[in-house]
Amino acid sequence: MAIAYNRWPAPFAARYREKGYWIDLPLTDILERQANNDAIALIDGERQYSYRELNAAADRLAAALGRRGLQAGDTALVQLGNVAELCIVLFALLKCGVAPVNALFSHQRTELEAYAAQVEPRLVIADRHHSLFADDAFISRLAALSPALSVVALLHDDGERSLAAMLAEPIDNVRVAPSAADEVAFFQLSGGSTGTPKLIPRTHNDYYYSIRRSVEICRFDDRTRFLCAIPAAHNYAMSSPGWLGVFYGAGCVVLASDPSPTLCFPLIKAQQINVTALVPPAVSLWLQAVQEWGTSEALASLQLLQVGGARLSEALARRIPRELGCQLQQVFGMAEGLVNYTRLDDDPERIFTTQGKPMCPDDEVWAADEEGNPLPVGCEGRLMTRGPYTFHGYYRSPEHNAKSFDANGFYCSGDLIVIGEDGYIRVVGREKDQINRGGEKIASEEVENLLLRHEAILHAALVSMEDELMGEKSCAFIVGQRPIKAVEVRRYLRELGVADYKLPDRVEIVDELPLTPVGKVDKKRLRQQIAERRLAMK
Repeated sequence: MAIAYNRWPAPFAARYREKGYWIDLPLTDILERQANNDAIALIDGERQYSYRELNAAADRLAAALGRRGLQAGDTALVQLGNVAELCIVLFALLKCGVAPVNALFSHQRTELEAYAAQVEPRLVIADRHHSLFADDAFISRLAALSPALSVVALLHDDGERSLAAMLAEPIDNVRVAPSAADEVAFFQLSGGSTGTPKLIPRTHNDYYYSIRRSVEICRFDDRTRFLCAIPAAHNYAMSSPGWLGVFYGAGCVVLASDPSPTLCFPLIKAQQINVTALVPPAVSLWLQAVQEWGTSEALASLQLLQVGGARLSEALARRIPRELGCQLQQVFGMAEGLVNYTRLDDDPERIFTTQGKPMCPDDEVWAADEEGNPLPVGCEGRLMTRGPYTFHGYYRSPEHNAKSFDANGFYCSGDLIVIGEDGYIRVVGREKDQINRGGEKIASEEVENLLLRHEAILHAALVSMEDELMGEKSCAFIVGQRPIKAVEVRRYLRELGVADYKLPDRVEIVDELPLTPVGKVDKKRLRQQIAERRLAMK
């Protein structure tokens, strides 16, 4: 049975096929077109996989899952870090038509339970080294949320739930098949502003176009040696062009567990990496390391550094070619679809001062005022978009979708932008109640709702505060029945199973929260207050 989702209107789908954006091939084609290629596709520490070996491993796992009754239309919850198994698992699931939610390794109980409640997975694949899966208690909790859960496979497990053992099973003529190209391939994670994490259904057709076009713009080919040091399950790392784009171009992906200079610089030198992708805080760390070490010699092979996930400051952008010795490409994209790139042959000023332009001729992008009316070129407004790879609705979220799309199907991302005469975009902020902490999106409402469950907290508001390294950090303003310390607040949220990056960086205890004339919490005033207090402390 196909997974229900908000489809593109028929006239749009016909046009996208006619123009060659949608080619009606499943995403498995990315790997299978290289199935007889003995070039190295993936390096994970001491392990190396050729394209032939990678495809064979995915085939074996797909057969093992088919043997256990998994089939097209089923869903899965996957939580793996930057390991080869993540790539193998994704292709195996695509081969048998199972649509996964790829949770980030930093996610904890709150996030995973929300995902499981929405997709009701038949399959869970995770890592025993993650604290949630150190024993089977959390698996039982997931099973309560999803009665359909029937198969669990775990990395670093030597028992009956061993993923390694499943990967070693023979194919034995088990037949599996991917879902149709216009059906849901998997779910991306939204960084939205609402309390419950939203899921984004991505189809084979729309995502494959995004990858192919990204590869074309970024010129990935069989000479590309790409270091994947940001979370590999993130949309940015997967498809902009990401490791899926490298596989499409027959290049080589090298995995790193984190973007720290102490890990990445030696890898870049040893593996002769020529492309990588970072978020702005990691760029700051790399620049700091080069300054402290007095040389960028380890980066000699690096030709292109992509920066996205959060807005890159112009000052930081200008330092990259000079201090890291490579070209900068700015990337402004979203898991919901739209991707913008500065082009490799753009002049430096455009690269330093904009976040690029849409990658597809049929990306319709404009800035809207507060009433949803189009604004003239050069005016700041809300980003509105639709196109061949931008979705038409969050999964099972009709009320939220009604607020996120206009009557003509344009998606409002919540970003505040300025579009120039040349079509290039500058991101100037966010309209929605969301904090972008170094590329990790925090929905204020989600954290506030959890804070209000504390027995001593009467009112709570989470707002952003500027930070030189992370771009933004979070500050919780709390009205309590008694004095509450920051350490107690963080410990409480951690005990609820909240990911560490969502814990407030600062806690302010106040007598009351300021209100707007219509009675809402005045978060603009709170942001001003925290900025003034931090300035006074300098």
